[in-house]
Amino acid sequence: MERAVLHCDMNNFYASVECMLNPELKEKAVAVCGSVEERHGIVLAKNYKAKAFGVTTGEAIWQAKQKCPNLIVVEPHYEQYMKFSRLAREVYNRYTDQVEPYGMDECWLDVTGSNGFGTPFQIADEIRRTIKFEMGLTISVGVSFNKIFAKLGSDMKKPDAITCIERDGFREQIWALPASDLLGGGRAMDKVLSSYGIHTIGELAQTSDRFLNDRFGKNGLMLKHYANGMDNSPVMRSDYVSPVKSIGHGITTIQDLENDAEVWCVMLELVQEIGTKLRTHRKKAGGIAIDIRNIWDSTLYHKSWQCKFDMPTQSPSILAKRAFDLFQSN
Repeated sequence: MERAVLHCDMNNFYASVECMLNPELKEKAVAVCGSVEERHGIVLAKNYKAKAFGVTTGEAIWQAKQKCPNLIVVEPHYEQYMKFSRLAREVYNRYTDQVEPYGMDECWLDVTGSNGFGTPFQIADEIRRTIKFEMGLTISVGVSFNKIFAKLGSDMKKPDAITCIERDGFREQIWALPASDLLGGGRAMDKVLSSYGIHTIGELAQTSDRFLNDRFGKNGLMLKHYANGMDNSPVMRSDYVSPVKSIGHGITTIQDLENDAEVWCVMLELVQEIGTKLRTHRKKAGGIAIDIRNIWDSTLYHKSWQCKFDMPTQSPSILAKRAFDLFQSN
């Protein structure tokens, strides 16, 4: 039996919830943005009317308002987003117990054994109509024989749409798309691939294993497998809890950090939470990484550094010292 996997993506989730809760916003350009006072003053989500003006996720509010002077900015209401995310998953669970979340607004569903509800397309269409009727929100659904192509399908047509990618015709349907459209690709990988003349999913699919392994290691080979429809990863059950592989904590500072002493204080604060999480999960850190991001740049430019420890530890003071050493040396 051919696998049947859906990927359900709630369209412009934060902004759609805000417009649904406040009908006066529906015909206006709306962006959900973080607090300027707390230096989270960037666009977290926007509706399609704002997108038409070129407003993009991740850019500063002032940049968005330059593009769209009448843009209405609303603060996020995460408790509402969590509520509607939970309600959507309750709808998905009516059709299968294999519902794997991918963030708050996306889920994979394996409906291979759900024939009693109809074909995979019919199930996708019924879910789409149910979400709209019961919640007042729209979703896009990808239908395919694996998770990667289901995710790709949900991105291909928005909003309120269904896209099927079948095994027999996927090459003609998707190989002309940019390689960055594949899950695991992204802008950084796309930039490097483009420098070697690899621009599309089809070109990636036909690139030699040796080149991809030499240049990108296992990630390059994984992307080639994805491009050729060879993803066999399962959709996890709704009660599945993935094992903890990394633990971290971050903060957006209220003002610029201007000297080492201020950086040290922030790192001391961050490692307290990390130490607590390590003890809760009965883990020790075998290394540490620091990530510094400029939120005022629409590209969200950032730098990361990491190092390994000679001996694993749970000690916040050791974590802070090693993180600070890493910061100073770079």
